[in-house]
Amino acid sequence: MNLHDLHPYPGAKTKKKRLGRGHGSGHGKTSGKGHKGLLARSGRANQIGFEGGQMPLARRLPKRGFTNIFRIEYTVINIQTLAAQEATSNFDPAVFRDLGLLKGRNSRVKILGEGDITRPLVIEAHKFSGSAKQKIEDAGGQVKVIGRA
Repeated sequence: MNLHDLHPYPGAKTKKKRLGRGHGSGHGKTSGKGHKGLLARSGRANQIGFEGGQMPLARRLPKRGFTNIFRIEYTVINIQTLAAQEATSNFDPAVFRDLGLLKGRNSRVKILGEGDITRPLVIEAHKFSGSAKQKIEDAGGQVKVIGRA
């Protein structure tokens, strides 16, 4: 057997359908698209949200509410999570990121007062809840509010 003797089995390869090459080919004139209508037009077959002329769902539903594009989102961390970290007592956004508590480059941190702490912690964050601040200071720790992330 030589390389020039190799060929695919009959039926394994079919020729490309050549559209619009005369009526004798069986695929001439309208090229298999029929006469007029949406599917005969170019570029209009799969339009997102089109429901066959019926009023689309996105236009039938009422529009409500408002999205504030200037909203500042905070990643919340409870003090019980920080108290469980025995290895360190100084926390800032870089430490939160190392511990896997903070994701994203420009995330801001808010500390909440869920749980109890018994040892003094020094915590730097963008915001603190009142109860978190009270519990940290009662345990002999420090609260430092920082500016932007």
